[in-house]
Amino acid sequence: MTDSPWHRRSRRVAYENRWLTVWHDEVTRPDGRAGIYGVVHFANLAVGVVALDADGRVVLVGQHRYTLDAWSWEIPEGGVPLDEDPVAGAARELREETGVTAATWHELGRLHLSNSVTDEAGILYLATNLTRGQAAPEETEALEIRWVPFAEALAMTLDGRITDSLSVVALQRVALARVAAGRETAGCQAARVDRVATEHRRHEG
Repeated sequence: MTDSPWHRRSRRVAYENRWLTVWHDEVTRPDGRAGIYGVVHFANLAVGVVALDADGRVVLVGQHRYTLDAWSWEIPEGGVPLDEDPVAGAARELREETGVTAATWHELGRLHLSNSVTDEAGILYLATNLTRGQAAPEETEALEIRWVPFAEALAMTLDGRITDSLSVVALQRVALARVAAGRETAGCQAARVDRVATEHRRHEG
């Protein structure tokens, strides 16, 4: 933290399990006064997958989230050990939760989740050229699988049916990429029309 306005004077483990560590830091704040900071450190990288089939549908996973005591619809996601290839980990999570495998992978983006209290980082992927198989969720996962049109999944991020941050960002990233691709296609079509018109005028002249 040599370039930080915060100065860490000490750090101790307040709580720890196989998935996360909570650090209690004694710090000097940017205003020069003494303070404390609690940091939640995650052992794994978060990954999320928008699996899009040939019919334009995405697979969603529904489950009860203990922390919220509420049902949540999400894209397939999970944790990947920091020393593992993120794509391989994302492919495993997709296969385990839904039974789906994908031949084509594209990175949608990287993000930090709740960066005021945790260092958790995530990577989002678009998976296409899908093959369906048998899901094999972990014993702690009671999952419901739904295939919905992409437009419906996107609407769910806007009307509050999907609130999971990885899912919201991933689905909206795909939507933005589609808009950009549409504009590029329209621009290319316009350029072709211009070229044809120019050639036509040249021949007439």
